[in-house]
Amino acid sequence: MRVIKKENVIYKFEHGLNPIDTIQDGETVSIHTQDCFYQQVLSNDDIITEIDFAKVNPASGPFYIENAEIGDVLKVEILDIKIARSGSIVVLPGGGALGDKVTKPLTRIVQIEDNQVNFLGLKQDIDPMVGVMGVSPGIEQEGVVTGTPGNHGGNMDTTDIRKGATVYFPIRERGALFALGDCHAIMGDGELCVSGLEVQADVSLKVSVIKDADIKWPLIENDKEVMVVASAETLDEAVVKAASELTQYVQEAHNIEWEEAYMFNSMFVDYKISQVVNPLKTVRAVVSKDLLTISQILKK
Repeated sequence: MRVIKKENVIYKFEHGLNPIDTIQDGETVSIHTQDCFYQQVLSNDDIITEIDFAKVNPASGPFYIENAEIGDVLKVEILDIKIARSGSIVVLPGGGALGDKVTKPLTRIVQIEDNQVNFLGLKQDIDPMVGVMGVSPGIEQEGVVTGTPGNHGGNMDTTDIRKGATVYFPIRERGALFALGDCHAIMGDGELCVSGLEVQADVSLKVSVIKDADIKWPLIENDKEVMVVASAETLDEAVVKAASELTQYVQEAHNIEWEEAYMFNSMFVDYKISQVVNPLKTVRAVVSKDLLTISQILKK
């Protein structure tokens, strides 16, 4: 496995970026990622309101993916996530879903020992995940800062993007221009207070290109489920986007009427909150692979 520890990061997914390295189609690599504060928060005395916000949410990359062309799909298999031995979590007035109740900025450094986080004496097994992962949105869309999600991926903050998962992205620029960062040792669905347990990490990936496939939003696959990940101004709008996409997949995969696919959706699909704190909100539509597979979605 090739180890990539270049320090270059981006703060916006956009067309025309200069890649820092090339990853071959089918290659396995390990990429080092900074924490979401770029290591500016290392003690309880480091207050979020006093850091350089221009350095927040760095994404390592971008990487040119050989053989990736517009109209293809990028397949990213997460093989492992090795995290640092401590992480930070913060709150600040106005931040997160209950930000109006926060009276002061506060930082807590949380130690990680024996694969458990120790928060104020409360211990829980770690569950590392990648918060930011995405590709170029293409020339027809404006650039998107790394703190915001979209149909290119970005700051999806989805807990299912963990070891053993595969994430699929629509390719809208030659080479894809893939980047990732913002790993968490643990995070609850919603990321309620605006941060999870933020950590540096080394993420091992296998990156492949699926030719001539067509998806509009990122997909996630694990051993049991397939998910459509969609983002919008509100959770209601994000649900509509994810539901519309999944209903179309079901209709085409099973050759049924749209109304029947809508019924399928209501019976068999769960809608889960990914995050409620970024400029756009993110949900995922989750369906069993017994009922819908990636191959059914991606086939022409």
